[in-house]
Amino acid sequence: MPPFLLPPRMFESEALSNKIRPANGTRKSAILLIAKSAFAASPHRAMQRMTDLVASSQSGTLVRFAFTEQGTPSLHEALSALLDEEVDEIFIVPLVLPMEPSFHIWLKKSLTRWKSSDDRPWPVLSIARDIASSALMGQLLNDLLATADELQVPAPHPPPLEGSLVPAQKRRVLVCEGGACNLAGADAIWGHLRNQQERLKLRVIGDGTMTAKSTCLGPCNLAPVLQVFPEGTYYGGVTEQAVNRIITEHLLAGQVVEDFAYHPTGRKQRLRNPSLTS
Repeated sequence: MPPFLLPPRMFESEALSNKIRPANGTRKSAILLIAKSAFAASPHRAMQRMTDLVASSQSGTLVRFAFTEQGTPSLHEALSALLDEEVDEIFIVPLVLPMEPSFHIWLKKSLTRWKSSDDRPWPVLSIARDIASSALMGQLLNDLLATADELQVPAPHPPPLEGSLVPAQKRRVLVCEGGACNLAGADAIWGHLRNQQERLKLRVIGDGTMTAKSTCLGPCNLAPVLQVFPEGTYYGGVTEQAVNRIITEHLLAGQVVEDFAYHPTGRKQRLRNPSLTS
């Protein structure tokens, strides 16, 4: 078994089986494994193998994976697909180490926001504790230690001098990753923006757009916040729908999306639509 795969026994506990397969056997259940991000094919394949491993020990249960930041499917997309399959319950299992307390907070807030904006019937949602809390973590770490290979360090030599291209893109989008924005779901907004950047080829169409995470951008009470340059426009209370409009109207058409824009006035401002991020 490859070393990154969890031992099957981690998913074969009697307690989990009882939760997912009630005695009457009438409920349609799903397990959703979530990681933070993936930038290449290899981590996607790793998550698929993890998904297959869980599915092999949970007969009759749908098992899927998703990413909370960059990577497809995103958590929102995976949940939407499961809604279409009319499942009765979804068990969300975060495969994140280490897991900051803010991760669970924004996850619950994002789930609440998505549910409130989607008219389809929603199943029962349950979120597992962090993977480090498993009683089998010690055994897993010991298994990983057994796979360790000695590092062969070559003799030092001067690195080759390489050049860099100066980016031609004229637009920059900064997504705030400060404390308030993280609690309001900035990770999900960042992931959606990056996925849309890849899907729509934003780097090479229009003026060209580059994206980056930022430390605090300032207006914390307007979280989650992003800023678009060269205009320097602030957007607050940003949702996935807001990101879509900012891409279509601002990045590609040059028009500020006033529904989510906040301009410097010299006075404190509050969110105009706080229900969007509650």
